[in-house]
Amino acid sequence: MTTSAPTSPRLPDYKNACITGIIPALLGPQGTKEIPSWMPSCVKDARQVVLLVIDGLGWHQLQKNLVHCPTLASMQGSSITTVAPTTTVSALTSITTGLAPAEHGLVGYRIDMGARVMQMLKWGDEKGDLRNLYPPDLIQPCPPFMGASVPVLSKAELEGSAFTEAHLRGVRARGWRAASSIAVEVGQLLRSGEKFIYAYYDGVDKIAHERGFGIYYEAELRSADAIVKSIQEALTPGSVLIVTADHGQVMVGTNTMPPHTEVMAMTAYQSGEGRFRWLHALNGVQVELLARATAHHSGVAWVASKEQVIDENWLGPRLGSATRKRLGDVVLVPRDPMSFDAAADTGPYLLQCRHGALTDDELDVPLLATTLK
Repeated sequence: MTTSAPTSPRLPDYKNACITGIIPALLGPQGTKEIPSWMPSCVKDARQVVLLVIDGLGWHQLQKNLVHCPTLASMQGSSITTVAPTTTVSALTSITTGLAPAEHGLVGYRIDMGARVMQMLKWGDEKGDLRNLYPPDLIQPCPPFMGASVPVLSKAELEGSAFTEAHLRGVRARGWRAASSIAVEVGQLLRSGEKFIYAYYDGVDKIAHERGFGIYYEAELRSADAIVKSIQEALTPGSVLIVTADHGQVMVGTNTMPPHTEVMAMTAYQSGEGRFRWLHALNGVQVELLARATAHHSGVAWVASKEQVIDENWLGPRLGSATRKRLGDVVLVPRDPMSFDAAADTGPYLLQCRHGALTDDELDVPLLATTLK
C-alpha cells in the first residue's frame, strides 16, 4: 500500500521559533522587549550581543558533523526555522528586518519585477545592472534592525551592492577582507561599548554549492567553527555570542531537469530558483498549467498555485499587493533532492548542494549561544 504525498509542505514557524523573531527579541523597544522561550537562556541577561550568521549552515547538516564543530557543539540552543523560500535573499532580509518575505517583498533569488525578472544578489538581469530602474530602498522599504544603526561585519567587497543596500542600509559597515579579522573587530567593538553587533560569514554556503558534502565541506566546517571560537574568546564580561543561519542545504548534484515540455508549452517565463521554481503562465491558461504541472511533477515536488501559497501563508502573513505581483502562477517545490533548471539560472559551475525548498534539511537552522568562558 502506498500513501500519497501531502499537498502542502511543512511551513516556517513564523509566529514562534523563526529567524524573523531574532532581531525583534534583541532590539525591540525597551520596556516591551521579551526574550522568547526558544532563545537560548544565556541571552536573557546579556548586556552586549554579537549575532553571527553563518550562511548555509543547516541544523541537520550541523548535527551530522558535530565532530568537526566542537565549539558549536558546546553552545546552548537548538533549531528554529528559516523562511520560505529557503534562500539567501529572502532569509537574510528576514533576519535583519524581522519580517517574513510576504512583508518585506524579497521573495526569491530571481523575482518578477513586471518588465524584467531580476536576479536579486546581482540586482540585475542578462542585460546588466538594474539599480536605477529598481532602487533598493523602494523594492525593499522596511528598515533593518528596528531602525537602529548598528555595526555590521561582512565582506568588504559586498559593501555598496544593491542587495546590501536593500537589507543592510543605514548600518555602520565594518568590511573585512580576511575572516580572521571578524573576531578582532568584534573584540574592539565590544570593548568600545557597542550593545549589538551583526556579523556575516559565507564560506559554508560557498563550499557546499561548489563541492557538495564531503572532505571539502568538513574542512570548511572546521574553519567556520574556528571563527566561532575566536569570537567567543573575544567576548567581554556580560556579552553573548548568538549563531544562526539563513538556510540549510540539500545535495542535488546532477539530478536536475527542466519542467516537462508540456508544462513549458504553457509557461511564458520562470522566476525563483531550482528548488522554488515559479512558473508564469501564458495568458488564460493558469488553471491548465497547474493541472499539467501537478500531473508531471507531483511525484517529486509540491505543486501549488499562487492562491494556495498565499492562502496558506507559505511566505508569511500580511502579503502586500506589490509583493503579490512578484509571484508566479504555479510553484514547483521539490521534496526530492533534485532541481528544476532554467537557462537564466546557470552560473560558472554546476551547483552540488542547493536550497530554496521546504524540506527539513533546508528549513531548520541553528540558534545557538555562548558567553565568555
